[in-house]
Amino acid sequence: MRILRCFRTVALSCAIVFSGYAPVTLACTSLLYTDANKKFYAGRTMELPMELPYKVSYFPAGTTFGSRADKDHVMDFTGQHAFVAVTVPDPVSHDVKVAEGINDQGLTFSLLAFADTEGPVSMVDNTHAVLAAIDLGAWTLSQFSTVAEVKKALNEQPVMVTSLLPGGLLETPFHYTLHDATGHSIVIEFSNGEQNVIDNPLGVMTNGPEFSWHMTNMNNYTFMSNVDESKLELSGVKLVQPDSGIATAGLPASNTSVGRFVRAVYYSQFAEKAKDPAGAVATLSRVMNNFDRPRGITIDNRFHDQIANITAPGVTDNRVYTSEYTSWTSLSDLQKKHFYLRTYDSLNFIQFDLNALADITEVRHVELKDVSHGPRNGTMAFRH
Repeated sequence: MRILRCFRTVALSCAIVFSGYAPVTLACTSLLYTDANKKFYAGRTMELPMELPYKVSYFPAGTTFGSRADKDHVMDFTGQHAFVAVTVPDPVSHDVKVAEGINDQGLTFSLLAFADTEGPVSMVDNTHAVLAAIDLGAWTLSQFSTVAEVKKALNEQPVMVTSLLPGGLLETPFHYTLHDATGHSIVIEFSNGEQNVIDNPLGVMTNGPEFSWHMTNMNNYTFMSNVDESKLELSGVKLVQPDSGIATAGLPASNTSVGRFVRAVYYSQFAEKAKDPAGAVATLSRVMNNFDRPRGITIDNRFHDQIANITAPGVTDNRVYTSEYTSWTSLSDLQKKHFYLRTYDSLNFIQFDLNALADITEVRHVELKDVSHGPRNGTMAFRH
């Protein structure tokens, strides 16, 4: 517990770093899927070697928020839009931080690990309100309808990357991806001392390296196609593939950030375009299954230099090794404003209908662990 108290945001996301150890970039995958009617749906996974005290939170329009970026002036803002989100408690400020969410306009926000984060040095007057990057989720979801509005606002609003450790050590190791109901996506990334807000035409994001590197790497996959080429003749020899699925042979097989980015592009682009929202959500759930990681598939020696969490449970009671696994998967229908969650220990998604919560005028939280095995309609949990 002494080590845990060293951190400002011990329960914030898919990257937990301990003093004396190097950070680990953990596996999170975000993507955008389009149905046959040009409607949009977002999916993401959250991987960790341990469970955090996740909540599902509802914030009505009119909710007030405050954000402190180190010694800069506190930035207060009032929500213009309602949103539902997966949140985690901040043990210092005693509020919650948004890891994933959708608002009543169909704007989504995802926080993903990015170990190479390096934010700009604060150059603003100390009386100017500055937003801490860790509060981008609450700010974007409560204030804006589209990614275009977010981009415009970020041209004027200073954002600072705050530290996890005293003395300015270990900047919060995240980058952020947003999608809106029109199908536009952006990535917000802090690297090389600069804030970068980047259009994301493919709608896919994983972890490091930086987003531009992933896009350059896609040039190595111009052969990508979902058409099986199952026959080939060489020097009179006829070769025939006896099964279907050879089209995926060229995809990277690893669960690395680089491999997952390429696979996420493939599956989000080539999955069949469903004809209605129910079919689209079902198809998206199948797509996200390709990034679902069981415990033990890859293991890490907790005593080597890169380690996620020294308090994570060992694999099959082996204290030396830990394993990243998919703690939860989320799906978002950006038109109907439905939010779905499935936890590691559950077979089914539970649904939260943002529209059905419109009459609630106060912030409400439910523990994710308490609703993950309940009725598939999780909306009613906010009415108890």
